[in-house]
Amino acid sequence: GILRGDLGYSRVGSQPVTNLIQQRFPATLELALWSVGPIIGIGIWLGVQSAVHHNSLIDQAGRVFSIVGWSFPTFVFGLLVLMVFYARLQWFAPGRLSDWAGAVVHSDRFRSVTYLITVDALLNGRPDIFFDALRHLILPILTLSYLNWALLLRVTRSSMLETLRQDYVTAARAKGLSWQTVINKHARPNALIPVATLAGFTVIQLLNGVVITETVFNYPGIGSAAAAAASQLDVVTVLGFALFNGVILVMANLVVDVAYAFIDPRVRLE
Repeated sequence: GILRGDLGYSRVGSQPVTNLIQQRFPATLELALWSVGPIIGIGIWLGVQSAVHHNSLIDQAGRVFSIVGWSFPTFVFGLLVLMVFYARLQWFAPGRLSDWAGAVVHSDRFRSVTYLITVDALLNGRPDIFFDALRHLILPILTLSYLNWALLLRVTRSSMLETLRQDYVTAARAKGLSWQTVINKHARPNALIPVATLAGFTVIQLLNGVVITETVFNYPGIGSAAAAAASQLDVVTVLGFALFNGVILVMANLVVDVAYAFIDPRVRLE
């Protein structure tokens, strides 16, 4: 049955587990895709800046930022941003769409192509729905990004500091190259090789469905569905999600390994 895609019947979802995954995974994928850029881009940039300005005020601030990020449990930070940006300021909202936007998306007037609402909204010529969906994505993205920024900052900073101590960096400076050229052309590319693996596993974590983040923000993805199934002791659904996440994990690991071989010329696939 499993080989045919039959993962059993979900008691919580009142439908086959496979159908439930098909409904929920696009939301998790959309959240992951929107989170990858800010997480990797800003996290690496913060780490590089902290290393380049070693022991300066920027470095000290970066280390404090990283420690605070490590100290905050996901659900605590999520609740804090909900209290500030939703309950008090009302800038953003939990869930995936506002009621009016959800009514349009689920009507015959809206054609779902990718089932990623931000993409389908643009394909349907509905920028209002695009911005409404983005408004609901901001807080989960901020929560996921902040906690991952702390990790990427620490790892990137450590790798960059080690690279800056290498002889070839000193030689490049002795040849008269500017400090910015040494950083951008020589130090940073080599420092990011070990960071690439961590970035890859960050993407894997996002694709596997972030249970706590989706639950806190009432976001209808794989993670929140798994949490609901577990709370109702729906073993079949939980096992189905676990099997699906395992397949995603194996495939994503393979992609990371292949990408690492291209990033680092010293690595060769046998």
